[in-house]
Amino acid sequence: MKKSLLLVAAMGLLSTSVLAKEIKFATEATYAPFEYLDDKNEFQGFDIDLARAICTQAKLECSFHNQAFDSLIPSLKFRRYDAAIAAMDVTPERADQVDFSDIYYENSAVFVAKKGTFKGPEDLVDKTVGVQNGSSHQSYLVDNWISKGLLTVPYKEYVVIGTPVTDAKYFGTGFGIAVAKGNLELLTQLNKGLAEIKANGTYQKIFDKYFAH
Repeated sequence: MKKSLLLVAAMGLLSTSVLAKEIKFATEATYAPFEYLDDKNEFQGFDIDLARAICTQAKLECSFHNQAFDSLIPSLKFRRYDAAIAAMDVTPERADQVDFSDIYYENSAVFVAKKGTFKGPEDLVDKTVGVQNGSSHQSYLVDNWISKGLLTVPYKEYVVIGTPVTDAKYFGTGFGIAVAKGNLELLTQLNKGLAEIKANGTYQKIFDKYFAH
């Protein structure tokens, strides 16, 4: 009887361990309000809160690791991390390399500049535009605007100008959580958790925290 009790206890610990599996998320924490580091050097933002809520719902532990944006997909392919959440557009090119969760945020792109400087992208011809390496925005600019004289440089302060750019060829159908190709078990857990937090109102609370005005 004692051995049976010990076996049951051991099985219980093993079950708890499986449920508490750690999911290592890679992100690029310079894109507020989606992901950023606060004054305590802790991860914050819409994507971070969303991932934490999904992990809680799915009974998973999660951790976050800061990486350059253009290294996120390679990091998944080489299995350095389990998933990437970084306001990443789901595009056909990326979907050839990694698998994506269901869409969790419908996206469009915008040009940004100091308030009152420009009215729209046509005014930016022969001007400098900041763009992140490896992003959909970079691909869009290279294919559509670089030939017209745009140059790219880093930027800091900005506000939105012009109308949103919604070209699905570059910006896909929205943001998704990326996982390594073929990791269907994790993908199923993430999608299930995402669906459940949408159903129970948690997603809306997180969305309102960052985007309701």
